[in-house]
Amino acid sequence: MDKKYILVLLILFTAIMAQSQTVVKQTAGRDALGDFAPEFAALNDDVLFGEVWSRTDKLPLRDRSIVTVTALVSSGIIDSSLTYHLQEAKKNGVTRTEIAEILTQVAFYAGWPKAWGAFRQAKEVWRDTTAADDERLRFEQEMIFPVGEPNTAYARYFTGNSYLARISDSQVPVANVTFEPRCRNNWHIHKATEGGGQMLVGVAGRGWYQEEGKPAQKILPGTVIHIPANVKHWHGAAADSWFAHLAFEVAGENTENVWLEPVTDEEYDKLSK
Repeated sequence: MDKKYILVLLILFTAIMAQSQTVVKQTAGRDALGDFAPEFAALNDDVLFGEVWSRTDKLPLRDRSIVTVTALVSSGIIDSSLTYHLQEAKKNGVTRTEIAEILTQVAFYAGWPKAWGAFRQAKEVWRDTTAADDERLRFEQEMIFPVGEPNTAYARYFTGNSYLARISDSQVPVANVTFEPRCRNNWHIHKATEGGGQMLVGVAGRGWYQEEGKPAQKILPGTVIHIPANVKHWHGAAADSWFAHLAFEVAGENTENVWLEPVTDEEYDKLSK
């Protein structure tokens, strides 16, 4: 098997294993009751969170948060305990749209006043998010790699918003690049006098890759694109889909990334016709 494919498989396997072995650490019990009720504090920190919440291979943290929030609201517990678990639910990937739907559902079974109290807290917890944030978060849940941070350093070479998450900076540099719908990078060339180039591996969503003078190719999860050195090309998301790919830098001599003109809307819109 090609060594490049073995590397891709190892990276994917490592990410999956790391995700499935999340360990939840909690110190709230000992912080609040360590002196007064040390055994209760240990059960809270080590058993409830250290063992039950950490069984993410059986039930993901996101689902555990939804179950917990539902149970608390149904029990009429809408104090700081609910606030904490709403904050954790947000961290674990529950979107603003989803929490509103969850609490609406709970209202019909647990009671309208309880839901009102929960909505007041949820509105505060999710106050800094937008519908666009919801879409990005939902997309991130489709893949095993993080979306990362806004790709501000290279923003001038992209049409639309992109995000960058460094997966590896040693041995073989690897980054997960995420594109919002219609986002694409400029035409560019990976120059090298020997070796060089780039390899892309589709992670989630749907995207495009095109070399100058050739038809565009679709990139789907698992698609591998080998980009030779010194070839003019671009890549990005489909018009109606978020898209992410791993980008592997291929070692070479006298390597240089040369950014060129943007892919025009006219060029891009031809892809969907």
